[in-house]
Amino acid sequence: MILSLKEKILKIFVENNLIKEGDLQKAVSIQRQKGGSLSDILVEMGLISKKDLMVALSSELGIPPINLSRYKIDTNVIKLISKKVAKRYQIMPVSKMGNTLVVAMVDPLNIFAIDDVKVITGFNISPIITTDKDIKEAISQYYEESAYTAIERIVDDMKVSGDISMVEDAQMPESQAGQDLFRMTLEAPVVKITNLILAEAVNFRASDILIEPLEREVRVRYRVDGMLQEAKRPPKILHAGIISRLKVMANLDIAERRLPQDGRFKIRLHGREVDFRISVLPSSKGEKAALRILDKSQATLDLEKLGFDKNSLEELKQAAVKPHGMILVCGPTGCGKTTTLYSILEYINSPEENVITVEDPVEYLIDGINQVTSRPSIGLTFASALRSILRQDPDIIMIGEIRDLETVDIAIKAALTGHLVLSTLHTTTAAGSITRMVNMGVEPFLITSSLILVAAQRLVRKICPNCKETWKLAADVAKNYGIKTTGKEVTLYRGRGCDACRKTGYKGRVALIEVLTLTQKIKTLIMESAQEYKIRDQARLEGMKTLRENGIALAMDGITTLDEVVRVTVGDQDLDTVKT
Repeated sequence: MILSLKEKILKIFVENNLIKEGDLQKAVSIQRQKGGSLSDILVEMGLISKKDLMVALSSELGIPPINLSRYKIDTNVIKLISKKVAKRYQIMPVSKMGNTLVVAMVDPLNIFAIDDVKVITGFNISPIITTDKDIKEAISQYYEESAYTAIERIVDDMKVSGDISMVEDAQMPESQAGQDLFRMTLEAPVVKITNLILAEAVNFRASDILIEPLEREVRVRYRVDGMLQEAKRPPKILHAGIISRLKVMANLDIAERRLPQDGRFKIRLHGREVDFRISVLPSSKGEKAALRILDKSQATLDLEKLGFDKNSLEELKQAAVKPHGMILVCGPTGCGKTTTLYSILEYINSPEENVITVEDPVEYLIDGINQVTSRPSIGLTFASALRSILRQDPDIIMIGEIRDLETVDIAIKAALTGHLVLSTLHTTTAAGSITRMVNMGVEPFLITSSLILVAAQRLVRKICPNCKETWKLAADVAKNYGIKTTGKEVTLYRGRGCDACRKTGYKGRVALIEVLTLTQKIKTLIMESAQEYKIRDQARLEGMKTLRENGIALAMDGITTLDEVVRVTVGDQDLDTVKT
């Protein structure tokens, strides 16, 4: 009976021109050889979409389809089927009516799953059809407890047991002794909540955590793909305990709440070590903590994998292998400048080279490289560290950031005396970096003699692959962004928003870069003290692609969205056509 039912469904595929007879026979042959679900094989071969498959099954079997992402399931219904059973059979309980349990299934022909669930629950099973993607997202949503619900449960348990006051605006007394505060950091609820916050941030692939005291609550935010997202807010009474717990982990003074403190610590999560850099700042409502997450497993220290366009990547590589000179990477805070410099170091690092870095602070430890942490409080500034580094016979020097004339002066002298110098500068465009150096007091002839290449960088969010869709942009609007088109519309891409991307439509980031190589014509303009736009225009004539132009190329390829490109490059790019 099951076989004939399957045959009827397969016949519908052929009759409705969903699958060709020959292709269907190939799929059946593969199933006989390798086993597995025929429907999965048909989808993997690209012969039918999951949506068409679900519609065909629904039509023949008379079983309605369901979009689980649009349906709210009662927690009492979820408890009827364990997570283990739901994962094994790829099913999801949806609702209960009398003695019947409605269950969403990827494969409603799996009568063994239906019989097992009937025995386990004691209910008659009424199957409905959904996709495997919907099932996976629903299992993740309803069976895997998030930090949000876990924190909520811990706080509720504390209220019931009387461990914390029901008064939300309760304040930690100022006279609280350091010993009592330390005891609080060892109590289970504070430890659990602090660990949950750290773990959730790592799971979300966040780059930063902000813990900020408000009037009645503690606001917790994660910076995911460059954008801040709110998390569960613990009550204000736990604020001092959470901050003190973080201080203990970073070996800071928990009794000192009037001065800023900085530190770092490591935790082991999912079998890997994750570094955290913490900064604690006193504010009017209490101490604010900012944590930078340095997850080595997520770091991409490979030039080939940063997402740079082919021409820019080639120019970076050519500059990196030169024996001496200076390479600058520019952009605002958090745009990936340091990651790019580390990637260049990884590309050129070898036993034959003596590589030394001075950073504030050292973010990623790299084997074979001597890394120094700047400590201005004891006089170890970038400039003073550089003077000592030059006595260490280095071949390659990386400076975390050029902040003043003294640092840039020593860096240029190092570049002129046979060293390759890498550093960062806070400017928005590649051409703007040259103007910035002149404004700092550097003579133009020193810039042309030492500088090899300047790169400006941004990070744009990538479209979530789970909810990616196409949309049409009118040709006249496209032309305003420099997009060339022959038709009335241009096809672009965007994310609809799903549970995988937390309804944002984006997941992960990719780098945009514009690379300005100091050619002879560019050097002539610098010596003539030319304005920034003239240097940029000349660079574009010689083949430089701006951040906006590289971003639009990524948008056309479906990697990011036009909105995202405009957001990160607004005010920096002038797309007027350069006349050749």
